[in-house]
Amino acid sequence: MDKKLYDRDLRKRRQVLGDAYVDRALANLDDFNRDFQRLVTEYCWGEVWGDEALSPRERSILTLGMVAAIGKMGEFANHVRGARANGLTPNELRAILVQIAVYCGIPVGADCFQVAAQILRERISTHV
Repeated sequence: MDKKLYDRDLRKRRQVLGDAYVDRALANLDDFNRDFQRLVTEYCWGEVWGDEALSPRERSILTLGMVAAIGKMGEFANHVRGARANGLTPNELRAILVQIAVYCGIPVGADCFQVAAQILRERISTHV
């Protein structure tokens, strides 16, 4: 493992998902999951999110659609937070969720709206 590259990749992961989320993930490192966390950091956040061909906003939009399509609402929540960190507005999120509902189905769209609404409420209560 190249420490300099790993540190760069970890910074990108923190930038999108936030320090609290990444700290929780890394606080639980053990012999069983250490390699998985390294893979996530290097592959997802270094190789993919570190590629500057797409902006962080564009990557957030793409990731929201894909994660919604596979129905992983925990990860969807993480990426709604990341999308907000990457500058997406509530109105842009709403438009993305409508498109998700049309292409992935109303039940998926309903789940996504519930998750996103909760996160938007969290942000309002923490910024008051």
